[in-house]
Amino acid sequence: MTMKYENLEDKLNQLVEYSMNSGKIDLALYTEYDVKRGLRESTGKGVLTGLTEISDVIAFDVDEETGEKVPVDGRLYYQGYNVAELIEGMNGRRFGFEEITYLLLFGELPTAAQLEDFNEILSIYRELPDTFVRDVVMKATSKNMMNTLQRCVLTLYSYDEKADDISIPNVLRQALSLIAKMPLIAVYGYHAYRHYHENQNLFIRNPKPELSLAENILQMLHPDGQYTELEAKVLDVALILHADHGGGNNSTFTTHVVSSSGTDTYSAVAASLSSLKGPRHGGANLKVMEMFENIKENVADWEDEKELRSYLIKMLDKEVFDHTGLIYGMGHAVYTLSDPRCVILKRYAKKLSEEKHAEREFNLYEAVERIAGECIAQKRRLLKPVCANVDFYSGFVYAMLGLPKELYTPIFAISRISGWSAHRMEELVNEGKIIRPAYKYVGHHKAYRSLEERE
Repeated sequence: MTMKYENLEDKLNQLVEYSMNSGKIDLALYTEYDVKRGLRESTGKGVLTGLTEISDVIAFDVDEETGEKVPVDGRLYYQGYNVAELIEGMNGRRFGFEEITYLLLFGELPTAAQLEDFNEILSIYRELPDTFVRDVVMKATSKNMMNTLQRCVLTLYSYDEKADDISIPNVLRQALSLIAKMPLIAVYGYHAYRHYHENQNLFIRNPKPELSLAENILQMLHPDGQYTELEAKVLDVALILHADHGGGNNSTFTTHVVSSSGTDTYSAVAASLSSLKGPRHGGANLKVMEMFENIKENVADWEDEKELRSYLIKMLDKEVFDHTGLIYGMGHAVYTLSDPRCVILKRYAKKLSEEKHAEREFNLYEAVERIAGECIAQKRRLLKPVCANVDFYSGFVYAMLGLPKELYTPIFAISRISGWSAHRMEELVNEGKIIRPAYKYVGHHKAYRSLEERE
């Protein structure tokens, strides 16, 4: 029997009001107790909470004579290797992302024979359990593909006879399996969504063992299964650039926190996916795309820098777009002069725009990047420059590759799970304590009153 309620919405609204009043903390207390909100110092620098050898993010060099920090063009290192040099050294090899995954997991670049063996292992793992697509991916389809990834990853726990074994050999097996399977889950989940929610034809194309992960994503996703050599190369580079970014980013820190509790791999990855799903983390490139759609609709002449500048200032003044005062894709918590990922991706975005005859749109992005940096620095009276981050061009690149917006954040997850896996094993290998930061109680102790005494 279903119980009926009158004025349910009013009752819920009252509870919402209670919860908001209950959870409100005086902001002055954060300063009084020197709370590192967001685990950041007052300067914006992250609080040191751990050590890692997996990746390094450089925005400053230190002057040997004065000891002062000098802003430099950003550099990103994977296991000690400069990512820009890694990508440059690929020399057109098809399995670039797989090579970088090997590097992140094992600390050194593979030999030709090691890479061949590694690709064979990933190819073997690149299949889902029997009936998994029918019984899991196709059931209770979600409009949000990150939810689909979470649900499927957690369900894979039930198919693993050693799901709770957190020994390094078993965690490595699980990691390689998930790295290989993630593209299938994302693409198949998208096709299921289109079929059940948009009434589109359903087609499921199997991965091909001879293709790279990037190539397989494109051939499984595109209706005709076709892609150009440049498309595959650009997606491969994008995957490499998103594979890791130090241990302090929200989703990777989540990996460390959850792994330190001793939980299983599937739960740890699902938690990291939950973090990445947030628009402040993995969904940033979608906001950039929405912003550019708004600019295109409201700026008549894209080549008129005066008109562009005027509209961007209105955006900073909260007069247009989403009224937040933000220009999305601009600025970074660490990088100052440049984000190396953005610099590299911009170069490939330009090449792809020429193949796709989208040069005019690329020129708009380039102009907004330059003008926005100037406007933000002037408006906010900043002494240091503001650079574009990797999200600025990634959405534009994905659109040119024919990737639907629903898969933008899942593509990030497909890439970042390599870094998550490396960090999870680093946490387990070093047998650290459970991560438990302190929170100070600032409420008031109260005497208990019986139900009859309460008003």
